[in-house]
Amino acid sequence: MVTERRIPGHARSGLKHWALVAAGCAAVVGGALGATSATGAVTGGQRAADGPVAEPVPTASPLPEADLAKVRLPLECGPFPVAVSLKASAVLDGEPVTVAAAHCRADMGTPPDGVFLVGADGAPVLLLPDADGLTVTELAVRSDGSIRGKARGYSSPDVPRFSPDLQVELVWTRSGGAWAKTETRTPVQSA
Repeated sequence: MVTERRIPGHARSGLKHWALVAAGCAAVVGGALGATSATGAVTGGQRAADGPVAEPVPTASPLPEADLAKVRLPLECGPFPVAVSLKASAVLDGEPVTVAAAHCRADMGTPPDGVFLVGADGAPVLLLPDADGLTVTELAVRSDGSIRGKARGYSSPDVPRFSPDLQVELVWTRSGGAWAKTETRTPVQSA
Protein backbone atom coordinates (compact mmCIF):
# COMPACT_ATOMS: atom_id res chain seq x y z
CA MET A 1 0.00 0.00 0.00
CA VAL A 2 1.45 3.34 -1.04
CA THR A 3 0.53 6.37 1.02
CA GLU A 4 0.79 9.81 -0.40
CA ARG A 5 2.56 12.26 1.83
CA ARG A 6 1.08 15.69 1.77
CA ILE A 7 2.98 18.83 2.83
CA PRO A 8 1.04 20.90 5.37
CA GLY A 9 -0.29 24.25 4.20
CA HIS A 10 1.97 26.32 6.45
CA ALA A 11 5.07 24.68 4.92
CA ARG A 12 4.13 25.40 1.29
CA SER A 13 5.22 28.65 -0.32
CA GLY A 14 2.69 30.53 -2.34
CA LEU A 15 2.08 33.97 -3.72
CA LYS A 16 1.45 35.48 -0.28
CA HIS A 17 4.74 34.06 1.04
CA TRP A 18 6.83 35.44 -1.82
CA ALA A 19 5.10 38.84 -1.66
CA LEU A 20 6.07 39.09 2.01
CA VAL A 21 9.66 38.03 1.23
CA ALA A 22 9.91 40.69 -1.50
CA ALA A 23 8.50 43.36 0.82
CA GLY A 24 10.99 42.40 3.54
CA CYS A 25 13.92 42.55 1.11
CA ALA A 26 12.75 45.95 -0.17
CA ALA A 27 12.59 47.25 3.40
CA VAL A 28 16.14 46.07 4.14
CA VAL A 29 17.55 47.57 0.92
CA GLY A 30 15.63 50.82 1.45
CA GLY A 31 16.91 51.07 5.01
CA ALA A 32 20.48 50.49 3.89
CA LEU A 33 20.25 53.12 1.15
CA GLY A 34 18.67 55.68 3.46
CA ALA A 35 21.09 55.18 6.34
CA THR A 36 23.65 57.86 7.07
CA SER A 37 27.31 57.17 7.62
CA ALA A 38 28.52 55.68 10.88
CA THR A 39 30.24 58.91 11.90
CA GLY A 40 27.22 59.99 13.90
CA ALA A 41 26.94 63.30 12.05
CA VAL A 42 23.44 64.66 11.59
CA THR A 43 22.60 65.54 8.01
CA GLY A 44 21.08 69.02 7.95
CA GLY A 45 18.01 70.25 6.12
CA GLN A 46 15.62 67.52 7.27
CA ARG A 47 12.19 68.89 8.08
CA ALA A 48 10.41 67.32 10.99
CA ALA A 49 6.75 66.43 10.50
CA ASP A 50 5.55 69.49 12.41
CA GLY A 51 8.74 71.34 13.33
CA PRO A 52 11.34 73.68 11.87
CA VAL A 53 14.25 72.70 9.66
CA ALA A 54 17.09 71.16 11.66
CA GLU A 55 20.31 73.15 11.62
CA PRO A 56 23.44 71.35 10.40
CA VAL A 57 25.65 70.21 13.26
CA PRO A 58 29.24 71.49 12.96
CA THR A 59 31.74 68.67 12.69
CA ALA A 60 35.25 68.67 14.07
CA SER A 61 37.96 69.27 11.53
CA PRO A 62 40.18 66.26 10.93
CA LEU A 63 43.41 66.15 12.87
CA PRO A 64 46.48 67.02 10.85
CA GLU A 65 48.69 64.00 10.49
CA ALA A 66 52.12 63.38 9.09
CA ASP A 67 52.38 61.96 5.58
CA LEU A 68 54.02 58.69 6.58
CA ALA A 69 54.78 57.86 2.94
CA LYS A 70 57.28 60.75 2.93
CA VAL A 71 58.84 59.88 6.30
CA ARG A 72 61.84 57.55 6.40
CA LEU A 73 61.20 55.28 9.37
CA PRO A 74 64.42 53.78 10.79
CA LEU A 75 63.73 50.12 10.00
CA GLU A 76 66.31 47.84 8.38
CA CYS A 77 64.14 46.10 5.78
CA GLY A 78 66.65 45.23 3.07
CA PRO A 79 64.76 44.82 -0.22
CA PHE A 80 61.33 44.90 1.43
CA PRO A 81 59.20 48.05 1.77
CA VAL A 82 58.02 49.45 5.10
CA ALA A 83 54.35 48.86 5.94
CA VAL A 84 52.45 50.98 8.46
CA SER A 85 50.01 48.71 10.30
CA LEU A 86 48.47 51.20 12.76
CA LYS A 87 48.51 54.96 13.24
CA ALA A 88 46.92 57.53 15.52
CA SER A 89 47.05 61.31 15.27
CA ALA A 90 46.62 64.00 17.92
CA VAL A 91 47.77 67.43 18.96
CA LEU A 92 50.31 67.32 21.80
CA ASP A 93 51.52 70.58 23.32
CA GLY A 94 49.91 72.47 20.44
CA GLU A 95 51.79 70.48 17.81
CA PRO A 96 50.27 67.83 15.52
CA VAL A 97 51.84 64.38 15.92
CA THR A 98 51.25 60.95 14.43
CA VAL A 99 52.11 57.73 16.23
CA ALA A 100 52.69 54.81 13.86
CA ALA A 101 53.36 51.10 14.24
CA ALA A 102 55.34 49.87 11.24
CA HIS A 103 57.17 46.75 10.10
CA CYS A 104 59.00 45.40 7.09
CA ARG A 105 56.52 43.97 4.60
CA ALA A 106 57.79 40.43 4.14
CA ASP A 107 56.57 37.74 1.77
CA MET A 108 55.63 35.41 4.62
CA GLY A 109 54.59 35.92 8.22
CA THR A 110 54.20 39.13 10.18
CA PRO A 111 57.47 40.76 11.15
CA PRO A 112 57.62 42.59 14.50
CA ASP A 113 56.52 46.20 14.70
CA GLY A 114 58.42 49.29 15.68
CA VAL A 115 56.49 52.26 17.08
CA PHE A 116 57.44 55.78 16.02
CA LEU A 117 56.27 59.29 16.93
CA VAL A 118 56.37 61.68 13.97
CA GLY A 119 55.98 65.40 14.62
CA ALA A 120 55.39 68.32 12.29
CA ASP A 121 59.08 68.34 11.32
CA GLY A 122 58.76 64.78 9.92
CA ALA A 123 61.57 63.38 12.07
CA PRO A 124 60.58 60.03 13.64
CA VAL A 125 61.24 59.37 17.33
CA LEU A 126 61.66 55.69 18.20
CA LEU A 127 59.28 54.58 20.96
CA LEU A 128 59.47 50.79 20.53
CA PRO A 129 62.22 49.06 18.53
CA ASP A 130 61.21 46.21 16.24
CA ALA A 131 63.99 44.19 17.91
CA ASP A 132 61.63 43.76 20.91
CA GLY A 133 59.73 41.24 18.75
CA LEU A 134 56.21 42.58 19.40
CA THR A 135 53.25 42.82 17.03
CA VAL A 136 51.24 45.94 17.92
CA THR A 137 47.47 45.40 17.88
CA GLU A 138 46.17 48.71 19.30
CA LEU A 139 47.56 52.24 19.38
CA ALA A 140 46.03 55.47 20.74
CA VAL A 141 47.01 58.94 21.90
CA ARG A 142 45.13 59.80 25.08
CA SER A 143 43.82 63.20 26.13
CA ASP A 144 46.33 63.29 29.01
CA GLY A 145 49.18 63.24 26.46
CA SER A 146 50.14 59.62 27.01
CA ILE A 147 50.40 57.07 24.23
CA ARG A 148 48.89 53.66 24.89
CA GLY A 149 49.08 50.45 22.96
CA LYS A 150 48.59 46.72 23.10
CA ALA A 151 50.83 44.13 21.52
CA ARG A 152 51.32 40.39 21.25
CA GLY A 153 54.70 38.86 21.99
CA TYR A 154 56.66 35.80 23.01
CA SER A 155 57.95 34.68 26.40
CA SER A 156 61.02 32.91 24.96
CA PRO A 157 62.71 32.09 21.65
CA ASP A 158 61.28 28.55 21.95
CA VAL A 159 57.68 29.75 21.45
CA PRO A 160 56.53 29.25 17.83
CA ARG A 161 56.33 32.57 15.98
CA PHE A 162 52.79 31.83 14.78
CA SER A 163 51.48 31.54 18.35
CA PRO A 164 52.29 34.53 20.58
CA ASP A 165 51.88 33.67 24.25
CA LEU A 166 52.03 37.17 25.80
CA GLN A 167 49.67 40.13 25.81
CA VAL A 168 51.65 43.34 26.41
CA GLU A 169 50.12 46.62 27.60
CA LEU A 170 52.34 49.57 26.61
CA VAL A 171 52.20 53.12 27.98
CA TRP A 172 54.51 55.97 26.98
CA THR A 173 54.50 59.16 29.06
CA ARG A 174 56.53 62.27 28.63
CA SER A 175 59.28 62.60 31.21
CA GLY A 176 61.23 65.80 30.78
CA GLY A 177 62.04 66.01 27.08
CA ALA A 178 61.98 62.24 26.46
CA TRP A 179 59.38 59.49 26.39
CA ALA A 180 59.37 56.86 29.14
CA LYS A 181 57.89 53.44 28.38
CA THR A 182 56.19 51.15 30.87
CA GLU A 183 54.89 47.74 29.93
CA THR A 184 52.86 45.02 31.56
CA ARG A 185 53.23 41.47 30.23
CA THR A 186 50.39 39.01 30.80
CA PRO A 187 50.36 35.38 29.64
CA VAL A 188 47.70 34.63 27.03
CA GLN A 189 45.16 32.10 28.28
CA SER A 190 45.03 29.10 25.96
CA ALA A 191 41.73 27.38 25.28
